[in-house]
Amino acid sequence: MRERRVPDLELVAQTEKEEEEEDLFDYFYDKPGSLPGTLIIEEDAAPSKIVLIDYNESNATRIHVVNPEDCTLYLDTESVSWVDVSGLGSEDILQRLGKVFDLHPLVLEDVVNVPQRPKIENYDDQLVIIAQMVMPKEKGDGFWIEQVSFVLGKHYLLTVQEEPQRDCFGPVRDRIRTNKGSVRKSGTDYLAYALLDALIDGFFPVLEDYGERIEELEDEVLRNPTRQTLEKIYQLRRELLALRRSIWPQRNAINSLIRGDSDLISPNVQIYLRDCYDHTVQVMDMVETYRELASGLMDVYLSSVGNKMNEIMKFLTVISTIFIPLTFIAGVYGMNFEYMPELKVRWGYFACWGIMVAIAVALCYFFWRRGWFNNFSTIDND
Repeated sequence: MRERRVPDLELVAQTEKEEEEEDLFDYFYDKPGSLPGTLIIEEDAAPSKIVLIDYNESNATRIHVVNPEDCTLYLDTESVSWVDVSGLGSEDILQRLGKVFDLHPLVLEDVVNVPQRPKIENYDDQLVIIAQMVMPKEKGDGFWIEQVSFVLGKHYLLTVQEEPQRDCFGPVRDRIRTNKGSVRKSGTDYLAYALLDALIDGFFPVLEDYGERIEELEDEVLRNPTRQTLEKIYQLRRELLALRRSIWPQRNAINSLIRGDSDLISPNVQIYLRDCYDHTVQVMDMVETYRELASGLMDVYLSSVGNKMNEIMKFLTVISTIFIPLTFIAGVYGMNFEYMPELKVRWGYFACWGIMVAIAVALCYFFWRRGWFNNFSTIDND
């Protein structure tokens, strides 16, 4: 990452926040006049690393590939070859991978120029799947979001990820290594399903965190709503919108896989993809529910602030009403006219105080009988 000198720490935090929001909501778009198939490599993109997992029912091999051309030997074998590329910072390696796998220039552009909208593209002997993966952050609230691209062939599956540090494919790798389940007994289409299913299941831990955040915000809104509470609700709504923009097109893409007529997806795997589609629908329902709850939190916040203001105004009204007659009496006897009748009375001072106290007590009793003192305790929560 480039080092920038900014004297104001608040400006740094604001800049980082704007960059995170840009990552959540922006899709990649070509500059006007650029050639089709142009690759845009980000300056801070991680170097590309290639890991090849070749397996069949009897054995599995994991290889760290240095030269993309070494993958050619595994593309036409009867075993399943999973070529996992992580990092988009090496243009030369990516271009060579495109030649090895005979990728169309527009496919390579969609894979490298991220983020793209999730979609399905069917070529003659390849099926391209663009998806988005989310993972909860280790520290703090929010989530990481990155693009994962699948290129499915008859005997191989090419996956390209943005970051090498994190993904949600660990359980699938373990099942291949330990030969659990049906993954090593099936073809590349089942492997693609397994990875897609793991990717969709990665949304659930993120949504669990948002459920807990919404519960905490509900308590905060009801007990002590502040300006920071409003900012938290606003940020929550934006992040949920980003989740919705990630899962909605993926639902349509998986539905296209189920209803498509590609020879690379067997009828047996289409049945499994139906279960994956059900998971996307479940994620969509949870996201929509949380968005409605977040919108409801905004209404509750406004109501709580309004009720709090009403209680404060009620308190000030009671104080003002009690002191109005007392101020009137004190004003009358503070005019210092010479022939005021009560000024020469021996017990006039004490009588004035008695009348003022009696009026204050009578007004307090009147307000108490009307229930105005019942909710004043909420004002002390600040």
